[in-house]
Amino acid sequence: MVNEYDIVIEEGVESPISVEEIKADCNLVLSEEGVERPCTVSISIVSDAEIQQVNFEWREKNAPTDVISLEVERPNDPDLAPGEMCELGDIILAPNFIARQAKEYGTTEADEFRLMLVHAMLHLLGYDHIEESDKLVMRNKEKETMKLMEVFKNEKEF
Repeated sequence: MVNEYDIVIEEGVESPISVEEIKADCNLVLSEEGVERPCTVSISIVSDAEIQQVNFEWREKNAPTDVISLEVERPNDPDLAPGEMCELGDIILAPNFIARQAKEYGTTEADEFRLMLVHAMLHLLGYDHIEESDKLVMRNKEKETMKLMEVFKNEKEF
């Protein structure tokens, strides 16, 4: 299965991990979730100002945030023909916001960015954290994936 990623980095913004690692991390999530259909994901790495605008447009919250995911299709959508590429959705990440958050949580910018990327991919696959039971499931999926990446090797670090 070959997944496709459209990765755009806003001018003046730096990603704490490479484009190759972003793709590998997304592929790991899809693999761990048993997704066999090829998927495409659009990933934008933006400024705090840009994510604030997106946050207001899509969530009516006029503040920057760490990550926003916008689901388009699910890999198991019965309307998709066998072998047809699934347009999973869009992920918008704000590395400057994430860097401040990393300091708060006592982790590195790169590791917090990876966590937010995994978090967003799980949202695109239908996970959420509105209900406490769903939050626990999603959090465990994040932990399992981060451990596979050899990030947050023990519970204390997560």
